[in-house]
Amino acid sequence: MTARNGKPGFWDNLIAPKGGLFGAQLAGWTPGPVAKSGLGCRVLADQMIEVAPAVALAADVYVPRAPGRFPAVICFGAYSKELQAAGVPAGNNETGSPPVFTDRGYAHVIVTRRGMGRSGGADAVYLNDTDVEDYAKVIQWAAAQPWCDGQVVLFGTSYYGLTQPQVARLRPPALKGFFTNEMCTDYFRHIAMFGGAPQPDFFALWMGANFTPLQFRLQVPPLLRAVVSHITNSALKPVWWPQVKKRTARIMRTFERQVPTPQARRLFAGLMLDGKTRATSVLPAGPSGALGDIEVPFVVVQNAGYLNLHQFGAYDLFENAGTAKDQRWLIIGPASYDLPVYAWQLEALAFFDHLVYGAENGYGAQPRVRYWTEGTKDYRSAPDWPLPGGTALRLYPASDGADAATHRLDHAPGDGGTNRWAAVPLGGIVTAGFDEVETQRLTFELPIEEEIELTGPVTVSLSFSCNEIDSYVVARTGLVSADGAYQILSMGAIRPACRRIDAARCTETEIAIDIDTPEPLTPGVPVTLRFSLTPQPVVLKPGERLRLDIASRTDLLRSDVSHGHAQFDMQVPPYYARNTLHYGPDTYIELRRTGQG
Repeated sequence: MTARNGKPGFWDNLIAPKGGLFGAQLAGWTPGPVAKSGLGCRVLADQMIEVAPAVALAADVYVPRAPGRFPAVICFGAYSKELQAAGVPAGNNETGSPPVFTDRGYAHVIVTRRGMGRSGGADAVYLNDTDVEDYAKVIQWAAAQPWCDGQVVLFGTSYYGLTQPQVARLRPPALKGFFTNEMCTDYFRHIAMFGGAPQPDFFALWMGANFTPLQFRLQVPPLLRAVVSHITNSALKPVWWPQVKKRTARIMRTFERQVPTPQARRLFAGLMLDGKTRATSVLPAGPSGALGDIEVPFVVVQNAGYLNLHQFGAYDLFENAGTAKDQRWLIIGPASYDLPVYAWQLEALAFFDHLVYGAENGYGAQPRVRYWTEGTKDYRSAPDWPLPGGTALRLYPASDGADAATHRLDHAPGDGGTNRWAAVPLGGIVTAGFDEVETQRLTFELPIEEEIELTGPVTVSLSFSCNEIDSYVVARTGLVSADGAYQILSMGAIRPACRRIDAARCTETEIAIDIDTPEPLTPGVPVTLRFSLTPQPVVLKPGERLRLDIASRTDLLRSDVSHGHAQFDMQVPPYYARNTLHYGPDTYIELRRTGQG
């Protein structure tokens, strides 16, 4: 292995890594002929990319074994690069499988930011401006390498997806487009303070899994990575992965008990203790509000299964980017939780073939929006999002008696009345049998009498009061099948003291709430809460029921990751309290009914 002259090491390439495809790959279509195929894979390990005096970033570059110059697919993130090609089910393996890209005629470049692993420089707050500038330099470095034809595209999920719109705003000359999956645009409201409250469960898990001293010093020889890839990407994966998935919650708890580096711990403290406003948050703002600077073509994919992470940013990007309307695509995929993230590689390659190779594979003719539809389990398409021509369907919760009863959703507001639920802090002590005398959730249902497709933004408005100065409200929609089986569809949350709407940051899909200026409740005095739920296209059929649940804790409404949804517990509500829902014209859920179905 030689890290300076770009030549492949013999031992590094004694065994070629095995590629992996897993999860959703194509959004309801079959591409035409591929630009290139069968080109093999070799690695140029630990290439050092100078981004500042005495600061170089470490990268593993996977190139086709066949000679030539190829477009580069760059993945830039804060995670260790050491296991990215191994195919192990780690939460930070989100760059795709290098042999899948090299076989199709692309160089796959996986870069680690400053301070992580073999990269120089100091560790710093995530997603900072220096990282973005370094990313732009990496793009230009790759374009000038002898294995690259001068064209660069971007790929990756989560952290590797978040960084793409950031650097696209800088318009590096070699950048031709990007394919981002499960990303956010406003780091304050989409990650740090979802629904107005911090997310200690997510950050403790994330830091314990990715930013321990072990992760920083981890070094796995490319030969060992290649060997492991032949095991993890073998035909046995459908056997072992479901077993791992069943134990994911337990694995996550284990990661939360790992001790991250002092820098990560200080960041956690800053996020939880001090970062309650935009001015005090340690995280950068993110590109929301400046997406008009982006000009290159892109595809953004939204996984409907991440209910309080990676939501709403895809819609912000698709709506507000400066890219020409006919050069941007939105895919809303099915709810899924698969590791490593090997989804969407074939879709990305079809997009890249169209973009940099000029392949006549049909990508340019793909609809601007394709969305997975629950109920029918198929992809549908539209020219824009929200779908043109839809009509609002407003349903009004109404009481059927006792708080614990299953209540109803009506097409017209009722004559008033109330129901109440108990708000108990996460981990709060209650007497044995508490749930037999106090309900912690209100449930409403609408029997479906004719087939309905609901696709688009979901808004909840509640006339709400509480006997405390603040609480927390979580709303969830779900589908109850004719046989009684339940499937979660969407979720949203709001902190009632942070109920003011931030009109400047709202999009067609998301009501942005103003977290900076809380207004404590007056006990017993109703206020109106308006907030967004995550969209989940669905076709409801006769005999089924649409369910709306309202509670004060995410853990009471969650769906386990073994069912495809990843959701994090929120340290809410802040107080033991009694919450009251007031029925009438200000209490409703509004969905968007399409002309199909």
